[in-house]
Parts: sequence; structure tokens; C-alpha cells
Amino acid sequence: MPAKKRQNDPATGKKNKKEKRGELAVINSDLRDEAVQKSMRDAWQRKESYANGNILLDCEPFPHCQITRFLQSESFVESLQAELLQLNFNSKSNDLYKFQQSDDLGERKEDHISQIRSVIFGEFRVWLSEVLQVDLEATVDISCAKYEHTDVLLCHDDELEGRRVAFILYLVPPWEVKDGGTLDLFSTDEHCQPVSVVKSLLPCWNSLVFFEVSPVSFHQVAEVLSEEKCRLSLSGWFHGPSLPRPSRYIEPPVPRHTHIPRDESLLFEWVNEMYLDPRYQARVQQEFEESSEICLATFLQVNMQSVPSCVQECWELLSSESFFILLSNLTGLRLHYLCGDEDESENEDGKSETENRGGEGNTQASASNTDADTSTTEKKDKGPPTCVGELRRWMHGDYTLLHDSVKREYALDLQLHMGCAGWKSEFGGFTSYIAHDEDEELLTVYPEDNSLALVYRDKDTLKFIKHINNSSSSQLSSQNTAAFYDFSFNYYE
Repeated sequence: MPAKKRQNDPATGKKNKKEKRGELAVINSDLRDEAVQKSMRDAWQRKESYANGNILLDCEPFPHCQITRFLQSESFVESLQAELLQLNFNSKSNDLYKFQQSDDLGERKEDHISQIRSVIFGEFRVWLSEVLQVDLEATVDISCAKYEHTDVLLCHDDELEGRRVAFILYLVPPWEVKDGGTLDLFSTDEHCQPVSVVKSLLPCWNSLVFFEVSPVSFHQVAEVLSEEKCRLSLSGWFHGPSLPRPSRYIEPPVPRHTHIPRDESLLFEWVNEMYLDPRYQARVQQEFEESSEICLATFLQVNMQSVPSCVQECWELLSSESFFILLSNLTGLRLHYLCGDEDESENEDGKSETENRGGEGNTQASASNTDADTSTTEKKDKGPPTCVGELRRWMHGDYTLLHDSVKREYALDLQLHMGCAGWKSEFGGFTSYIAHDEDEELLTVYPEDNSLALVYRDKDTLKFIKHINNSSSSQLSSQNTAAFYDFSFNYYE
């Protein structure tokens, strides 16, 4: 019988209220204790620790609470878990995470999922508002997440669209530290940036964790290492007035530099002679101009297994004047003053052509030429071609994220991988290129030993390195190493 009909029936109204209280009584009774609520409120405000039976409030590194027996009925929890496992899950993967998620658990039939929604949205929300003394809205985001082997949710702060309190209800089998999947909490620096994991909360059957969403609430779900267990949870956010946030901190950019004066003998010493053949360079340039990316296998003719001993020499190669010229020959980009600019030649031809035209067509062409002249002026105002680079070591757990604050501009990306023979895509560690504000992947560059990857990136293209998961450990161990390396350079016209 629908809830509205029961409420309008005077003969059964009293009974339905009892039934309602019976449903809500599935919550741990300790939460109704006024002394417990007062102690938790005081502890939250003072940022101290408070423990009472199955409730633990620990405000370091930021206010959070763990209730180890949230629902009193074990049969209810088991039925809830069974229903959640029957949901349709969608694989979610980007720079920040990899796991499976259900659709938002909206209005459903009278089942255990609808009941837990009613409990969380109703009584628990009211209780939480009183404890935190925050006016939480009646609408709540909630979904079901399933993490399996190598799934992960990397460091983030949950700040979005008025979220005030985050919560997670765990429905997991017996869980151990060796299984991974902990909820890791981070410390922060003076810029409210995450520094390191200072506390890890182990998922536990029928336990609920909640914390305040704030400028310092950085946390992550550590990679699930177990191949047998499933980390199932209900999670979401209560909405309310957001806490004040400081201005976004932007790291200072790494200084760029022009080429290092070195003669072409450096190229003959390091680079595979195939790529020094002008005819082969023309073929590479044609392919690059068609697709804006290319991968040059066996690029170096030196042994890079002893990386530390020749890092400086390889760095000088990639920064040298002769290498700038080689890149110009391979890509057609103007990375050296000796290289011609095809755009300028085309613009000059276009201008002389339109000078012989008259009438309305001449007006339109002149406008086009004005835009072209402006573009040419901008190029000339840029100054000499520059580059910035770094040598990176990659091992299990490493990754990069997309950053909205990064200046978007045209650039030639270079990656030269070493020590990653036999690398597989399922290990992660690949470079993913996506369009700004879109999830669709444009290009993937996989680590390939002694292979030079060149990608021309425009202003609307972003990139990240996918999290390297535990599956990579066996491959690296077979090579008696825990990591591989790459040179990552960006060249600017």
C-alpha cells in the first residue's frame, strides 16, 4: 500500500507510525543517546577524538566519524547487499579513478534499497544536522560503487556543487590491510594542498564513515589488491552551505630554456642513423602532418640500460640545437630559425593573389589576410623556440592528474621510454590525451622501450598518465627492477 494512502487512513494511522519507527530503528541505538550526540558535537568542534562503543570520532587530519555497527539488523544488511549486487554497474575510468558504479539510486519499489535511502535521507540526516549544527538539505546524492582488483579512486577533496558532508556505508566481506582498498586521509600544507597519507580506515562490514567536505578533506580509495574480494559500498553526499575556501593555489611553472649549442655530431653518436636520412625524415614528416602524432621505434642506438650514467648526455641531446633541427625536419614545425615557415609562404602567396582581385571578393580576402597577418605577428612575437623537460621514474602507484589551472597552449610533446619492455596496457602508465571538458579519449601513448613518441597538442587538448596498478609488479620484477623511466619534453615554436 502506498505511503500516502496509509497516512490518510485514520483507522491504521497509529499502527503505521509504529511501523515507521520500526523501520528507522535499524540504525545503531547509540546514535539516539543525547550524551553521545553532545560529546560528538563537542569533539567535532574542538577537533579532538571521542570513542563510545561502536562510534569513533577522530578529527585528525580532518573531522570524520566511523560507526562500526551502523545498522542493527544483520539480516537487513545481508538482504541489502544482495540487492545491490543485482544492480547494473557501469565501468568508470578517467585520470582520477577506475571502478564500477550503479546509476543514482532514485525512487525505487519497496525494497531494502528504498528503505536505506529513507533512513539516510530522513532520520540520519536530521541526526547529522543536529550533531554538526549544520542545516543539511533533504536531497542527497547516493550511488553504489564496486571496486575489484586494481580499481582505485585517487586523491581528491569532494568539493563540488554544495556538498557538505560525505558518507560511505561498507558492505564488504572480512577485509584485511593486505587487500588494499583503504580509505586514506591526507594531511595538507599551508596552501591546502595534499601532502601524504596520515590515516587509513579499513573497510568493515556494516560500518559507516562520514566526514565534512572542506578545503582540506583530501582522501582516496587505495588500490584494491585482492583478486577475490569485492569492495562494495553505498556512498553519497549531504548538501548544505559550503565552507569558505581559499583562493586556488597555482604552482609556479617550470622555467623554459632555448636550445643548448651542440653540433650535429651529437646526433650521429646517439640517434639511429635511419632517422638522420633526409628522405626518411620527409616520410616521417608527411605522416606526422597527417595525424599530428608518431611513434619512432628503436630511436636511440646507445644502450640505455645504464640510465643514471648517461642521463646528462641524453638530456643534452634532447635540449641541443641539432635536436631542435631534427625535430623540425621530422614534424615540419618551426623549432629553429633555419627552418622555413610554410604558413608564411602560403600567406604571402594568398596576399599577392588577392591584390589582383577587385570588388566584394577583395574585401573578404583582405579580412582573411588581416587575420593571417595577426597570426604571423603573434608567432614572431613569441621569441625563439623553447623547451622544458624532465626525467621521470615510474613505478606501482604513480600517476598524474588533469589540472584546470594549467595554461593551455600549442606544444610538441616528446616521450622517450626506457626499461619498459613487454609493458601491457592493463598495467596503466600510458599517456591519455582527451579534449578539454570531454571524456572521450583522442589518443593513447603506451610505454614502449627505446621508442620516441611525438604528439602535437593544441590548446583544447589535455593529457594525463594513468595510475600504474599492482599488475605491473610481476613484469617489472622479471626485469629485476621496480621502475621504468622516461624523458618527457615539451617544445614550443
